[in-house]
Amino acid sequence: MPKPHYVTTASGQLRLWREGSGPDLLVLPGLIMAASVRAGDLARRLPGWTVTVVELPGIGGSANAWADGVDGLAALVAEAATTAGIGPCALLAFDLTAPLAVALVDALAIPPAAVLLANADAAEAWAERGLQPPPLAPRADGTHLAVLCAHLRDAHILDPRDPRRPSLTGDPLPDAAGLDATVVAAAVKPERYAALWASCAGAMPRRARTGGSAPQRTGLEEIPALLAAVRAKLPAGRPLPPTQPFAAQPFTTRPFAEPAAVWHDHADTPKGRVHLRRAGPGDASGGTPLLAFQSAPGSSAPLLPLIRGLAGGREVIAPDYLGNGDSDKPERTVDIETLAEDALAVADALGLARFDLWGTHTGALVALELTVRHPERVGRVVLEAPVLIPPGFNADILDNYFPPLRPDRWGLHLLQAWNMRRDMFLFWPWYRQERAAGRALGVPTPEVLHDWVVGLLKSGAHYDRSYRAAFRYDTRAALPRLTRPTLICAGPTDMLVEGLAEARELAPAGTVVTGTPATVWYPDQEDTAMAETLGAYDAFLRG
Repeated sequence: MPKPHYVTTASGQLRLWREGSGPDLLVLPGLIMAASVRAGDLARRLPGWTVTVVELPGIGGSANAWADGVDGLAALVAEAATTAGIGPCALLAFDLTAPLAVALVDALAIPPAAVLLANADAAEAWAERGLQPPPLAPRADGTHLAVLCAHLRDAHILDPRDPRRPSLTGDPLPDAAGLDATVVAAAVKPERYAALWASCAGAMPRRARTGGSAPQRTGLEEIPALLAAVRAKLPAGRPLPPTQPFAAQPFTTRPFAEPAAVWHDHADTPKGRVHLRRAGPGDASGGTPLLAFQSAPGSSAPLLPLIRGLAGGREVIAPDYLGNGDSDKPERTVDIETLAEDALAVADALGLARFDLWGTHTGALVALELTVRHPERVGRVVLEAPVLIPPGFNADILDNYFPPLRPDRWGLHLLQAWNMRRDMFLFWPWYRQERAAGRALGVPTPEVLHDWVVGLLKSGAHYDRSYRAAFRYDTRAALPRLTRPTLICAGPTDMLVEGLAEARELAPAGTVVTGTPATVWYPDQEDTAMAETLGAYDAFLRG
């Protein structure tokens, strides 16, 4: 399976997908197939190559990198390839990335004979008839996701010159899982994806056939034979270097980007590659590093306010659980004990001998179990809203809270995910559609809700495994076993805030149990309440 890797540039991080061994083949995956899917397909078709697929700026894990126009995109990809030690190499570009490949020939000094353009004729037909993605700005009803799915599916199915009919030739059509991966990657920043399409399509007619020695156009089946002619002239690819943090804040004036204080990385553990969000000083100048654990079922992205807010004097590291977000999805049974050992494996992989812990909901239980199992590794602990609900309610949740979420060829699961996430802000539990179950929290803006839904979609069919674990865990048995300084807390709109009363009775003497002014990872929290809550966390962690 292709492995993801982040490369840090002056304009943001780009994610690469890599598999295989042998000479380097740098791939621009096009705009209708996810880089991860393209990498897996090409690695199977091209044994003997080190296949590295660039997730383009504006898409997936590269969504927060920014570049203007095709030349800017080419410069950014070239910087990433150089930083990653890729080259000399062959270059393969799909559909609308043909003009970007032409620009890269000079930027990376690639001989034209080592450059192939796949499906460029279809992309040229799209450009000639002005095909563009429909408006993709997030909508309150979530239908923008269905529109994006239909656009991508049609690009594969329909004749590029006669879109009333299916194309009877071309590459194999993606299955439901491949289409879903492509939709989710494009949906990370849907308006950035649309802008990328417009930029590449606008450059297509004048770029794709530049010069008398233009790169050769080809179909997918012919690629292995055409590349065989240049393979012997290239050296073996080198291992990718470790991902580096940002040297400075590159996004102060750039659109579409999150602040660069948070950077993306991975930790390789015995059970799989874990995606990390990291911020703060990672050297001796900082205090005790803090591991922060999310609520299920999505990624650690909602913790960004916490990560940034606590990273001033320490490094904060927020992993996506294995099976969730951008981490690997191993097939296994999951319980809180498993997630706690996964967390310890992350700390070991990062060389953290001792660390503090912060966790919310499911994450609070992971932090609790990790502390009980390995107190010698843990300093101070913050448990936000650990799950303490009546046993009968636990059983009801396990029966009703977790409907299957499976990729669908028409994108029906996208609206299912949207409405599940939306109703989680409206009702507790979300499936109890009645007045008495209403929450005071309120539905966030479509843009914020979109980000939460994308995190859920990234977890896919695995979304419920860590989530179910929280409602099977015996919190009541674990809390009295705490031996490290611990703060147990919850904000006033947290659906688990009533558990604080029982936590006071169960926790050991000396444990601080209190309400906080805000739940800092919830949307639309009041600024003063956020600052007070982050200040309380910081003060407790500093002792």
